[in-house]
Amino acid sequence: ATFIHPYNNYYIIAGQATAAKELLEDISDLDIVMAPVGGGGLLSGTALSVRYSDSSAEVYGAEPKLVDDAYRSLKSGKIESNDRIDTIADGLRTMLGEKTFDIIQKHVHEILTVEEEYIIQAMRLIWERMKIIAEPSGAVPLAAVLQYPDVFKGKKIGLIISGGNVDLQALPF
Repeated sequence: ATFIHPYNNYYIIAGQATAAKELLEDISDLDIVMAPVGGGGLLSGTALSVRYSDSSAEVYGAEPKLVDDAYRSLKSGKIESNDRIDTIADGLRTMLGEKTFDIIQKHVHEILTVEEEYIIQAMRLIWERMKIIAEPSGAVPLAAVLQYPDVFKGKKIGLIISGGNVDLQALPF
């Protein structure tokens, strides 16, 4: 058997890059493309898709404030870990890998941290208005837009909303 890392692997990153590639093929004039960040595979792929496209969009990452290792890693210049893991966005509890961190350092404009209440609001909005079943981790980019409206005012934004793994019994609404 061969172990394939779930996010710190160039083939996985390339595969996850296709989400942003498809987004940019449909809407090429975005100002910002934002993806959630846990281990960094999806955000790294998003950053590479934007970098190697004709787009001039800036790439943002979004993560829960309770597990803000990617934010802290960009600030410190080294991979940071999390002491806590108690966020509703459980898919983002993992820390960055060496490969993903390198790509994120080079190609991501900023990582925003979001409060739990905004993650819940975003998830509910996605479910009720868009009729999309999105797990809390996938709702984090929209949570960033809700929490930081001034950052995005007047901007054309593309959000990567990923994942549908939801325990219906654990929903906060």
